[in-house]
Amino acid sequence: MTIQQLRRIILSYAHDIGMAALSFMASLYLRLGDDLFSWSKIDIFIGLIIFTSVASIVFISLRLDKIIWRYVSLGDMGKILRCVGLTIIIFIVCQFVYNRLDAFPRSFLVIEFFILTAMITSPRFLYRFLKDGEFGAFLEKSNHQRTPLLLIGAGNESDLFIREMNRVKEAPYRVLGILDETDSRVGRSIRGVPVLGNLNAIFGVFKELEREGIAPQRLVITDPLVDGQTVMNISEIAGKLGLPLSRMPQIADLGNMNSDAASFSIRPINVEDVLGRPQAVLDPLPVQSLIFSSTVLITGAGGTIGSELAQQIAAFEPAKIIILDNSEFNLYKINLQLEEKFPGVELHAILGDVQRLSDIENAIERYNPDIVIHSAALKHVPVAENNVIAAVRTNVLGTKNVASTVIKNNVKAMVLISTDKAVNPANVMGATKKLSEMICTNFQLKSSSCQFVSVRFGNVLGSTGSVIPLFERQIASGGPLTITHPDMTRFFMTVKEASSLVLQAAAIPADAIEKQKGNIFVLEMGEPVKIVDLAMQLIRLSGLRPSEDISISYTGVRPGEKLHEELFDQNETLLDTKISDIKLVSSGTKQTLEFDKKLKQLETAVDKQEEEMALNLLRELVPNFTLKTSN
Repeated sequence: MTIQQLRRIILSYAHDIGMAALSFMASLYLRLGDDLFSWSKIDIFIGLIIFTSVASIVFISLRLDKIIWRYVSLGDMGKILRCVGLTIIIFIVCQFVYNRLDAFPRSFLVIEFFILTAMITSPRFLYRFLKDGEFGAFLEKSNHQRTPLLLIGAGNESDLFIREMNRVKEAPYRVLGILDETDSRVGRSIRGVPVLGNLNAIFGVFKELEREGIAPQRLVITDPLVDGQTVMNISEIAGKLGLPLSRMPQIADLGNMNSDAASFSIRPINVEDVLGRPQAVLDPLPVQSLIFSSTVLITGAGGTIGSELAQQIAAFEPAKIIILDNSEFNLYKINLQLEEKFPGVELHAILGDVQRLSDIENAIERYNPDIVIHSAALKHVPVAENNVIAAVRTNVLGTKNVASTVIKNNVKAMVLISTDKAVNPANVMGATKKLSEMICTNFQLKSSSCQFVSVRFGNVLGSTGSVIPLFERQIASGGPLTITHPDMTRFFMTVKEASSLVLQAAAIPADAIEKQKGNIFVLEMGEPVKIVDLAMQLIRLSGLRPSEDISISYTGVRPGEKLHEELFDQNETLLDTKISDIKLVSSGTKQTLEFDKKLKQLETAVDKQEEEMALNLLRELVPNFTLKTSN
């Protein structure tokens, strides 16, 4: 125990004993009035000594001093009432032994119970109220300098936000009111802050406060469960009112707040917040069973999906992680991240290319992985369209290199990262990824020892191939935002949920896949999002106004680009799995010797750099590939 702690205990104890003595005299005066002054001085003095002595023994026995004044609550009232009640009972016994209770009127003890309770509790609660700033709105001279705002959501999070603003003396925000999703709490208040209306009343509430000269300057969403569509609606309203929209920090972050005003900062709305659906949540148990103590190799580990997969896998304590990438910088970056976050995981970084069979054979034969996740690919539609040979060599032959080596070395499972562009492909990238799926299906038919899984999903928010980074750069430069067509839609997922669902699909038992006669999984991505709507949301989230501050320009559909993506074609059937966010694609397609022959011819065309022949073979191998233009 430090000297400071001992000093606080002594002061608290001395305060309580002093209150006991003072309450004794106050209770007698309230009962006797001026007659107290003519009462026996000896009886009063002895009674005071006995009462104070009893109180000192009871208070130290029940450790009343352990109640921390800074955090006193109604829950501490029980201990205080026990101390007061026990003190009075023991005093009665002592007085009975001394003079059979003849010295004082017995009714004064009832008054004593309430007076002593009030005198012990009041200073404690007053101290906490002053420390928490409950009266800050009346005592804080700089209150008018705080940024006025409205909170969205009348729940526990708003209560925490208001408490933090009251507690921190130099807090940056002043809460004017609360808006809730329902009408049930309208007209009530949280810590003195009124619930002014529901979300439909935002305009009216804003105008009313504006007329009163206290117009809010920001909206803050406190409800962590508000859905993406609601966030989009609020964002649109905030944009019309010219108000920036933010979210409250996580509750865990609030627990780390201190008296420094800079320690509390609301965060901007992320593009993930306007996804329009709740993000999928990983069931860790089957993935833990798959990954724990296994050796996992990830190709393309330096990419957006590959790097996120590597970090999620590392959290499940694998025996080893082998990360392979053909970019030195990307490999260095993910290797450094894994070393810093997961120092206990054995890690091996390989600079290699899936286009070279020897690189893949070296990695798999050297480390003997249990699971191979094949994420390496060319993913940009325009790049693949203008580089057919490179796209086929990477996406098709690279997958063949990995799959054949996996079979040869008895790897337990291979997971291919595919795309929704593989469905009825209209571009080279989509066709090569569809052919990659077919290669994995073909190897699955040939092998009984290795489980091949392909996972399709749409655009990943914020990835290098996503439209989001492009829009952010265009906004930063003042616009315009370029969109190919006003009706263009895409499926979107966050990086974390895409990666977690890939692992979830990989963990589905092999017998379930074999029973359903399919090995391609589709991830649930909700409704497709219009690109123009996404662009307007990003403009608003940047504190700007669409068409006024930042314009939108339409450039026309690019070669090979579809207006709307699909998750499965007419020859495929979606089947449910045990995981609601994952569907299994069942197809009657079976590969033949003709498939292997054509694939070998495609490899020869790539080696000879014969682009037209490669395109023709790609059309033959992927019958529903409808390339609109050729190079």
